[in-house]
Amino acid sequence: MEWLIEIDAEILIFLQNNVRNAVFTPLIRMITVLGNGGVFWILASLVLLIPDKTRKTGIAAIAALLVSLLINNLFLKNLVARIRPYEVVVGLEALIPKPWGYSFPSGHTGSSFAAAWVFYRELPKRFGIPALVLAGAIGFSRLYLGVHYPTDVCFGVISGIGSGYIALLLIRAVTDRFGKQSV
Repeated sequence: MEWLIEIDAEILIFLQNNVRNAVFTPLIRMITVLGNGGVFWILASLVLLIPDKTRKTGIAAIAALLVSLLINNLFLKNLVARIRPYEVVVGLEALIPKPWGYSFPSGHTGSSFAAAWVFYRELPKRFGIPALVLAGAIGFSRLYLGVHYPTDVCFGVISGIGSGYIALLLIRAVTDRFGKQSV
């Protein structure tokens, strides 16, 4: 595992030394805020609850966010207890106030991909594809800002998509069991 930790660190130092700049940094900070607490995704999901046509998608996205919260933030972060990279990688500087909690997996990335995956699967592609792009940008922002390792973000993508998939299965099971009118 030591080689993986070294690759993670090298990627972060490369981003810091070669990609960070005065033009991108304010934009990246704004993008990462969209993932704070999953608020953007929660609001988007709540908007989808309003029309009958998208209500099931809104419910599925909220369920996906809850699954992601349980898996990533409540279970895995405490189980793995990985220290944030700016505390370990020599020379790495975080560009935002240092987040509390552990690093693995990236909760921003997990929640973003959980909701975005549901949107991608259930909404027209003109909404689903931009949702995935935004989720990817939020994940990248965590690397750029120096608050997560690449493996944190990669696992956040996987767990987020998995959370979205689980939520869709649950919603389909409920609608099959109790009929479409109850959801």
